[in-house]
Amino acid sequence: MVEKRQTVSVLFMLLSILFCVCLIAANLFATKQIALGPISVTGGLLIFPVSYIVNDCVCEVWGYRKARLLIWTGFAMNFFFVLMGGLCDIIPAAPYYENTEGFHGVFGLAPRIAAASFCAFLVGSFLNAYVMSRMKINSQGKHFSVRAIASTVIGESADSLIFFPLALGGVIPFEALPPLMLWQVVLKTAYEIIVLPITIRVVDFLKKHEQTDVYDENISYSVWKIFHIS
Repeated sequence: MVEKRQTVSVLFMLLSILFCVCLIAANLFATKQIALGPISVTGGLLIFPVSYIVNDCVCEVWGYRKARLLIWTGFAMNFFFVLMGGLCDIIPAAPYYENTEGFHGVFGLAPRIAAASFCAFLVGSFLNAYVMSRMKINSQGKHFSVRAIASTVIGESADSLIFFPLALGGVIPFEALPPLMLWQVVLKTAYEIIVLPITIRVVDFLKKHEQTDVYDENISYSVWKIFHIS
């Protein structure tokens, strides 16, 4: 008996590449603190929310199972990048290389921060995809804007609640953590709201081009069934 081949479309592949690039770039940009008026945030804020927008698009068009593959692919590529960057950082520099300190500042990600980032990413991303999937079924495909915003709030909240205590607990005063986490959620959600008109157009284009609009009826939401995509 020949097993049915499981395939993905070119557009899904391109969105997956964008998703991975956003995660890796967010790690690099996070090494710089930037000022948005009176608020100080990491440079990762500029691009990390794009990964949630891509997650929303994939889950809305192709369903939770494709989003699950997307999330694990992003995790694997990000882990590989951090691992190779850390390895390159600990290898002694050539005698003429004069930027060791700068390179370490970018790629010498502390294991504690890296572990916190990976845990927060997985939990936040899967919650985002799950909420999108369940709300789509409950709303019978209506109110995409509400689903996109609600899933982002829940996913980003979980991401912040996990990352900041694990990464910075004991490093910065405990009383400083709640406002820091709140600002991250507020700003990332505002980001999604601002670009929502573009997101809606992208989703409409994807549905028409792919001729698909998946509803996740009777599927397993287990995060481990990575290759069950259809």
